[in-house]
Amino acid sequence: MSEQTTFDAIVIGSGISGGWAAKELCESGLKTLVLERGRMVEHVKDYPTAMMDPWDFEHGGYISEEEKATQLVQRRTGQARDVAAKHFFVNDIDHPYNEDKKFNWMRGYHVGGRSLTWGRQTYRWSDIDFEANKNDGHGVDWPIRYKDIDPWYSLVEKYIGVQGSKEDLPQLPDGEFTEPFPMNCVEEHCKEKLEEAYPDRNLINCRSAHVTGENAPEGRSQCQLRSRCRRGCPYGGYFSSNSSTLPAAEKTGNFTLRMFSIVHSIIYDDETGMAKGVKVIDQETKEELTFYSKVIFCNASTVGSTAILLNSKSERFPNGMGNDSGELGHNMMDHTILGGANTRIDGFEDKYTRGKKPGHLYLPKFKNIGGSEKGKNFVRGYGYQGGASRRAVPREYASNAIGGEYKDGMMKFGDWRFGITCFGEILPDHRNKMYLDYDKKDGWGLPTVTFDCELRENEINMANDGREEARKMCNAITGRDDAKTSDNTNKYAFGHGIHEMGTARMGRDPKTSVLNGNNQIHAVPNVYVTDGACMTSAACVNPSITYMALTARAASHAISELKKGTFS
Repeated sequence: MSEQTTFDAIVIGSGISGGWAAKELCESGLKTLVLERGRMVEHVKDYPTAMMDPWDFEHGGYISEEEKATQLVQRRTGQARDVAAKHFFVNDIDHPYNEDKKFNWMRGYHVGGRSLTWGRQTYRWSDIDFEANKNDGHGVDWPIRYKDIDPWYSLVEKYIGVQGSKEDLPQLPDGEFTEPFPMNCVEEHCKEKLEEAYPDRNLINCRSAHVTGENAPEGRSQCQLRSRCRRGCPYGGYFSSNSSTLPAAEKTGNFTLRMFSIVHSIIYDDETGMAKGVKVIDQETKEELTFYSKVIFCNASTVGSTAILLNSKSERFPNGMGNDSGELGHNMMDHTILGGANTRIDGFEDKYTRGKKPGHLYLPKFKNIGGSEKGKNFVRGYGYQGGASRRAVPREYASNAIGGEYKDGMMKFGDWRFGITCFGEILPDHRNKMYLDYDKKDGWGLPTVTFDCELRENEINMANDGREEARKMCNAITGRDDAKTSDNTNKYAFGHGIHEMGTARMGRDPKTSVLNGNNQIHAVPNVYVTDGACMTSAACVNPSITYMALTARAASHAISELKKGTFS
């Protein structure tokens, strides 16, 4: 970048929400600086393993013990399990943090962030979700409702491409969908059997940010059904900042990207009552730099944005920028991925699948949505993700056979299996928090993050119920009583869902929240926070599309305020 230090807008972070902020602000004519703490990842060019087949990897793709030692946390969820995608996850030794209680913090410090490795599941929230806090008394009331974000969901869906099917379900609003991935024969069978046994439950196509159909967005092409998404997609078959929003921002001529820029803090101006800039530490040289702008979007991820705000101290904000309520860093949420069931499906031994679709089935929540199904000892609800597939090799051959028998066995197909995994909502709770440890600093002199979060009774009860319901549904499909379940409740750690959110929540009252209904800090209106930190509750669906929609909405508001001269 040039020596320029003053811009119309600054965006901190280049991931899913940061990319959207950059696109919207640049396309409105604002000279926008995007600060990324990590390295450059250029679309197509910097996906080194995207086209590699299993036999192209040395040692079968296994990671050496020395390499494992640098990503012990990143491996906890299986994300950095092999060399195919480990380069998109941080070195835990270089980027330490602290755990009062175990917390799996998955991170990608590079241009595009976790938009390169996200699960791509894309579900709208409903009014049931936006009204939940108010109705059951947990957390604070959302300052918005579904109608406020509905048009922004549509804008995002049309731009990123979302495959799925319209189902007319009140708990899962329909969106702007392209042609869905077809169910395989066993999935169609399981859907029929399940809905026959449970008429009020719907086993539907997943909704995911993959391009299908004839009309691909500019610069992208249809999903190739390779299911190698976490390596980076050279076709642009799924949405990422790198393939979509960042190129759109760059195309305007208003876009400046600075890599290796670790944001230290946001600078508050006592005279104007606004933020005036951002203090940055160059990751490579450790030089301190300052950049100025009229408006700032904080999109460094839930934990990253909150850490920046907590470290943005001044006489006005001794406990962190915007922390008048004392809620900054509190109310951490995630999703539980606890329990589920799977079973053998007979009768399709002459069938197999073609291609590797990167998304299968979704079973929306059916309890505590106003119908007859109610949780006996928990509020909120859960949904399931899953599908059916056929094992490549019969298990008995893979584990026991040798020689010619093994070779013959490798030419046979295994059982068809159907399985579903429960994704449950975690309630907002002030006790679940992150904070900064100024006695333990990282390599750039910044305080390290400490996590103190754990599941409470509601989450445990919900997980137990979800596991039992999964077992019953699998048995209803087969007519047998042999579905296998899993119970890892006692081993579950926050962060395992990789949907951490809520630590700078939106709300109606500055005394109990950090942000207002437009994602502005109550007391510093030219600072917007639109990543996961802004969330007031968690629902039970994947949250990324809501981050994107809130970002587009907030950017529109910021552009309007700038035109009025509000932030001058």
